[in-house]
Amino acid sequence: HVQLVESGGGSVQTGGSLRLSCAASLNPTSDYCLGWIRQAPGKMREGVASIDRDGTTTYAASVKGRFTISKDNARNTLALQMNSLKPEDSAVYYCAAKDVWCGALWYSSELYSYWGQGTQVTVS
Repeated sequence: HVQLVESGGGSVQTGGSLRLSCAASLNPTSDYCLGWIRQAPGKMREGVASIDRDGTTTYAASVKGRFTISKDNARNTLALQMNSLKPEDSAVYYCAAKDVWCGALWYSSELYSYWGQGTQVTVS
């Protein structure tokens, strides 16, 4: 059973940076996809970034060049470094995982089986 526990988040001014972390209990020998999904009030969940077991990354156009997703296999952690934050980045951010490669539908929240509890990011 995959468990995801997030940390980080908080409030920051426009242009600032935040780093999110997620402790992920995964089988390192099986295929998996890790992703960050966010949801702003009144909006649908939105895929932010994903990373495959082999380290291949994908980003939403709205965050490309500003956000960096990474994973530390030794520590079983996933991270999202967020720079040049904008008010429209404000949302609850979820760490998510699925037992297959990310694929073309990496951004689809419905395809993720495992979720963290979410952490609030507020940019003002």
